[in-house]
Amino acid sequence: MKHTPIALAVAFGILAQQANAAFVEDSKASLDLRNFYYDRNDKNTADNRNEASEWGQGFIFNFQSGFTEGTVGFGVDAIGLLGVRLDGGGDGDTTDSRKPGQLFPTENNGKAVHDYSKAGVTAKARISKTELRVGTLLPKLPVATYNDGRLLPQLFQGGQIISQEIDGLTLTAGQLEHTKTRSSTDDISLRIAGGTADTNKFYFAGGDYKLTKDLTAQYYYGNLEDFYKQHFLGLVHNYALGGGNLKTDLRYFHSDADGKNGSASGRAEGYRSSGYYGGGVTTGEVDNQTWSALFTYSHSGHELSAGYQQVEGDSAFPFLNQGDGSTAYLITDRQIGKFLNAGERTWLAGYGYDFAKLGVPGLKASVVYLSGDNIDSAQGDRKEWERDLRLDYVLQEGTFKGLGFSWRNASIRSNVTNTSDQDENRLIVSYSLPLL
Repeated sequence: MKHTPIALAVAFGILAQQANAAFVEDSKASLDLRNFYYDRNDKNTADNRNEASEWGQGFIFNFQSGFTEGTVGFGVDAIGLLGVRLDGGGDGDTTDSRKPGQLFPTENNGKAVHDYSKAGVTAKARISKTELRVGTLLPKLPVATYNDGRLLPQLFQGGQIISQEIDGLTLTAGQLEHTKTRSSTDDISLRIAGGTADTNKFYFAGGDYKLTKDLTAQYYYGNLEDFYKQHFLGLVHNYALGGGNLKTDLRYFHSDADGKNGSASGRAEGYRSSGYYGGGVTTGEVDNQTWSALFTYSHSGHELSAGYQQVEGDSAFPFLNQGDGSTAYLITDRQIGKFLNAGERTWLAGYGYDFAKLGVPGLKASVVYLSGDNIDSAQGDRKEWERDLRLDYVLQEGTFKGLGFSWRNASIRSNVTNTSDQDENRLIVSYSLPLL
């Protein structure tokens, strides 16, 4: 299923020659500008001097065509990404406390590159309410989610089909083969945390069904060949309560070993997972059941949330993770930590406020606190906590309407082996220019 950008560009040229009114008139294009400053301080390293401080300007071009007319409609999407270094974050040597590599790829000498770019093209076809997409994908599913936590988003390569032929039911299936991580320009293969071997086959399938207008049930299956098989069940419900809305989000994952991960010889080749400490020895076999419940009550600009997550089994929660920024579909995946270690139990509480209720539209603030314990390790049970603050403001009118400002501050403290206490700040200025 591997399709190169050159082949897809040829497909784009053919479609452009045959384009009709619907293909052109329904097309959309935009240029998103993202100015990103990142600062992190690791507190419990030697001399408390390990820091990351980088600043860059990101450009994200998105093009989405319409579909040609006829029983089967054809179209093409394209994305182009460019990151320009404004501050590279140090020299990458022992004389500089700042360590590059958070926003930009690094060169052989350890310094951040001056700029980097990547692109992707997606060919698509539609018949009735079913759409096939082959090429660059940005999946947002319980079993596979792209990461967009830095200057430029992560891209995946593969194919998927989405069908909405039945009212209230959305079915999705496909395969992912490679990824360009958020700070990389190269296509790399897939793995999970703890693994050193790669695979080019991640299969997924599932669906969302609206049982009522307020209740949605989900089931998804994911299989990373030679690593794990995963089943997901979800239930999302909205309930009018006391003039506000109570949202309930229930999630359950069941993950087992697949192929080489199920044998000692396969794990010795690198098809292994992190987080297993049977008898004080890490074996690396996937064995995980993770369930969670998150309740959010919204009323008059206020938003209160409370949740609990439990990781059971002998391994950490498995998900696509190449070690360069990744996203897990967990209620505990936050600014710094993910709280997905073997045995971990996590409570979380949050509060947010929309200042539009006080006459300041576009201004929002939130705080979240998470506390995890019972983490399995060779040294016994461990624990960690994280506190996240976020302040966002978007201009609502004038020449620069839509210009956004975001400050995100987080602190994490942990006594898990080989982890560090961190304080982190992110300052982001964003703006979207419609081109079509």
